[in-house]
Amino acid sequence: MENLPLEELELRMKAIFEAAVDGIFTIDRRGIIESVNIAGCQLFGFSAAELLGKNISMLADSPHREAHDTYINNYLETGHKKIIGIGREVKGRKKDGSLFPFWLSVSEFRMGDRIIFTGFIHDITALKAAETEVRQLNSQLEIKISDRTEELADAVNRLLSSNKKLEREVAERETAEKLLQEKQEKLLHALARERELGELKSRFVSLASHEFRTPLSTILSSAALVRRYADMGNDEKRSFHLEKIKSAVIHLTGILDDFLSLTKLEEGRVENKPEHFDFREFCLEVTEEMQGLTKTGQMILCNGDTVPLPVFLDKRILKNILYNLISNAIKYSEADVVCQSQLENDGQFLKIAIRDFGIGIPESEQKHLFERFFRAKNATNIQGSGLGLNIVRRYLDLLDGEISFESREADGTTFFVKIPLPNSLSESEFTEFSNVLNAPNFQNSKIL
Repeated sequence: MENLPLEELELRMKAIFEAAVDGIFTIDRRGIIESVNIAGCQLFGFSAAELLGKNISMLADSPHREAHDTYINNYLETGHKKIIGIGREVKGRKKDGSLFPFWLSVSEFRMGDRIIFTGFIHDITALKAAETEVRQLNSQLEIKISDRTEELADAVNRLLSSNKKLEREVAERETAEKLLQEKQEKLLHALARERELGELKSRFVSLASHEFRTPLSTILSSAALVRRYADMGNDEKRSFHLEKIKSAVIHLTGILDDFLSLTKLEEGRVENKPEHFDFREFCLEVTEEMQGLTKTGQMILCNGDTVPLPVFLDKRILKNILYNLISNAIKYSEADVVCQSQLENDGQFLKIAIRDFGIGIPESEQKHLFERFFRAKNATNIQGSGLGLNIVRRYLDLLDGEISFESREADGTTFFVKIPLPNSLSESEFTEFSNVLNAPNFQNSKIL
């Protein structure tokens, strides 16, 4: 950068200024607009020619519109900063007269005896809409809870009244008390379920608002740069931003898949449908599909032996379990790392151990690992919904399986999966299965 000609530096700065997703304005000490980027024009619906040389107050809503010049004068006279370097939420007026909310950040710099103010405008219309939706959902949930509570109180009162009438006969009284208890438990369970679903919806809206914004902004800015670099014939930078768009889309798809899986599990729409299949061939298929997720230099090793490993389990559920665990091993490991796995069959259980050499899980947070939306403190900068391991455990519940783990921070994590095998294999099939698993070439290998 230091050796670049001044003209090229100016062109680069202008390209960055014009390609910015947020609106950028510069004004002088009198509030006169000196420059504005494309995003700023689009936000307010004006052309650059209509804005340059005009007072910035034309874009403000009352009472800030009338008092804008006073704000600048007060700052210049007192030096007291009310918004510079701090930022605040305000409303802007577009060319058509409509208003929209945005976050305004202002900075200043001096060039000789000139003072130039730079305003950064980030449109928060979508965020405000999401906040409104959350408030509406919470309001609806409170109404439902109130209605259910009244229904519960009415039901309990009716059952207590019936119970008093049946006190004369012990047998009937015990039956009535048992019936009352069962109905109370069902009503309380239904109420807890309603609250849980309401919380899930609120958490989803909040997560979607936060997790979707960053990749969508990446897609938007990269798409603009792809077009610019295409016009300039810069294929290398265009390919770089196309990869960023692809990564952002994969991230969004992953979040949506997690929520779809969780919804199906919550509603009881996932059934355990076992079938006969070759587990070794199945593992090859899964790892081949996941090669596209690996980072530079990462490897997912799979045993190349072609001897079949017959099992009788639900193929879809197993794929979801392996996909989540292996993708976590890839995600939380650095480049140039091999993700390892080991299989074992003792005649009753299929055991899978998947190990990574990544960031590990802090010991103080390990007890929360399988909770919905949980993200460890050392994973906050890594994309994810916090649902994957919760979904894995729910899938294993359908198979009567178990999951445990060992982890040390900065030293990696190993997950252990244990799934009971149904007694559905013939004696010859099971003998073949055991021989393959106990073979030296298998015991000395790493798969997945």
